[in-house]
Amino acid sequence: MTHNPVISVEGLYKRFNLEAGFFARFGHFVKAINGLDFYIGKNESYGLVGESGCGKTTAARLLVRMYTPDAGNISFCGEGQEPLNILSFNKKELKKYREKVKYVFQDPARSLNPRMTIHEILTAGKRWSSNKGNKNYREEAEAILEEVGLNAKDLWRKPSEFSGGQRQRISIARALLMKPELLICDEVVSALDVSIQGQILNLLLDIRSRRDLSFLFIAHDLKVASYFCDRIGVMYRGELMEEAGAETLWQKGVHPYTELLFSSVSGSQIESTKITHEAISGKDCCSFAHRCIYAEKHCCNEKPDLKEIASGHKVRCFLKGV
Repeated sequence: MTHNPVISVEGLYKRFNLEAGFFARFGHFVKAINGLDFYIGKNESYGLVGESGCGKTTAARLLVRMYTPDAGNISFCGEGQEPLNILSFNKKELKKYREKVKYVFQDPARSLNPRMTIHEILTAGKRWSSNKGNKNYREEAEAILEEVGLNAKDLWRKPSEFSGGQRQRISIARALLMKPELLICDEVVSALDVSIQGQILNLLLDIRSRRDLSFLFIAHDLKVASYFCDRIGVMYRGELMEEAGAETLWQKGVHPYTELLFSSVSGSQIESTKITHEAISGKDCCSFAHRCIYAEKHCCNEKPDLKEIASGHKVRCFLKGV
């Protein structure tokens, strides 16, 4: 693994109008991404972990420009290329970029067209890509299906004939057919049985090893992320609360929110009498202060910086970041 970034995010912000509809009042916003910074090295697995609604998926969709950020930069460094700001890409450049950065969604049942055969699903993107290759799509599709643990004969079946784990393998195969450099996996195992989760994670590890791929791995389970990822960023209300190597975070995670996530994995819970509220306040303070059992007065009036407390280990906390 190298620290040369395949993609880097700097000062990313994204907010959404809190109310919807034609007659909704304008000016009430939720801060989905609030000053996010991270990078993913080549052949590295980087995890974004946090509760539902913390901004993980929004961050991933910003990386493929499904959303446009309000501020910040996203730089992509393809194989043999200089870093490029993807926010300046025109339609043609964005199409080529999306062939190098592929997205695997959480629910394969919804992301696979039920009316299409697996062959049509796998090769649809290839047929419309800027690099069509030798156009021998069937051979490529058969090879990629076998790589993800399915049979070449499955090409002529439809998604409804497969189990949830098999459908997720098909989703992964569809992404791999484009020979990407970065694979974004958005909660790809959260809807699967525990035994199937392990199979999919091991499959992704094998693919990474064979193809020299980089990963953005999004999960709400810190245990799963620690197994798969090299480094992990713990997100809360659009910000990184803590970032460290997976082993370091597992053994020495110090942020109160990280402790809370690990306690939920172990089946216990850290008690808190604090009230959770939505990220609609314009007040500049610690975003976790209203849930933190260690919070003091200045936590509700000042915002802590993300500080490095050890090599590669960063924490956003007044109490723990010293």
